[in-house]
Amino acid sequence: MNRRNFIQKLLIGGAGLTLAAGGGIFYYVNRPEFGRLPTGSRLEKILNSPHYFQDHFECLTPVKVMAEDVEDKENRLVATWKFLFGDKTGLVPPVPVPTVKTNLNSLGDDDCAIWMGHSTIYLQLDGRKILLAPVFSSYASPIFFINRALEGSNIYSANDFPPLDVLAITHDHWDHLDYSSIIALKPKIKTVLCPLGVGEYFEQWGFDVDKIIEEDWDSVIDFGRGLTAHILPSQHFSGRMFTQNPTEWCAFAFVTPARKIFCSGDGGYANHFKDIGKKFGGFDLAFMENGQYNTAWHAIHMLPSETAQASEDIQAKKIVPIHAGKFALARHMWNEPYKDLLAASAEKNYALLTPQIGELINFDGEQNFSKWFEL
Repeated sequence: MNRRNFIQKLLIGGAGLTLAAGGGIFYYVNRPEFGRLPTGSRLEKILNSPHYFQDHFECLTPVKVMAEDVEDKENRLVATWKFLFGDKTGLVPPVPVPTVKTNLNSLGDDDCAIWMGHSTIYLQLDGRKILLAPVFSSYASPIFFINRALEGSNIYSANDFPPLDVLAITHDHWDHLDYSSIIALKPKIKTVLCPLGVGEYFEQWGFDVDKIIEEDWDSVIDFGRGLTAHILPSQHFSGRMFTQNPTEWCAFAFVTPARKIFCSGDGGYANHFKDIGKKFGGFDLAFMENGQYNTAWHAIHMLPSETAQASEDIQAKKIVPIHAGKFALARHMWNEPYKDLLAASAEKNYALLTPQIGELINFDGEQNFSKWFEL
């Protein structure tokens, strides 16, 4: 074979490999779990939102995901490299996470709650069954080896749930909107509740449009018989691929004649917590983000001291920390959020509850939970 033929074959082979790789990537990123950007009447509704600017949503006070003025700042490439390939000593517990699996079908209609790891919360309020951010997959990621669930933490599946009156989604990140969990739960879901744009995923995934309630911040949804849901601001961001902030993110409040429950979703500390506290006059129980933080991005994820302050701002009587205990998405020690929040809560006006994954939370009376994170 002469040199010219060799080069031609090499170029043809390289072109073929490039086309095959390109086709593979195109197929991969077009899988249904990646979703699609809002279009049609949904996009028209988004364009009318006061929180949407040109081509993206913004927080009440615009913030950057990565800060530029902190001592230990690092760019996204460095942070990603450390996250994927850095030393993971202490980022996961030395033994399986302790859990208590409550049988959901044995609860009747009593008001109660169960934290199921990370930001997954099961609520029973005034006879209605509500599930927030179900993630039952082994990985909170589109790639199988990234964001693996801590050993022992993944104890629930779609089969464990009774029919659900409301599925509530705060935003579209992979650790809050899990395709396989949603599809498995689909036959049991009566109504989907989400902020603007997130309904596009559910419509693509085969949900009837009339089952999707999709509204802007400060919207109130009346489910009848005394239950209202409030879509509230948070200071975060969105996106499942390269497009940033194409959909809205939120917190939720669920209110009945007897209860007021707050679910923070993801987000950094800001004045909206005080505004929410004034608006609702406090909450009986609040599920507050506390984990997966770093000083470089604490504008969009609270540090434990900020979680404590936010809990006071919303005037919560009791709080349950969430967004930890199942996935190690940051480089702090796996139990640091709990230990630091415990210290920060010492003289606060709320009671800090630390249930294990799956442990029943009663709204009335006192409960003593173990410090299971002190392994």
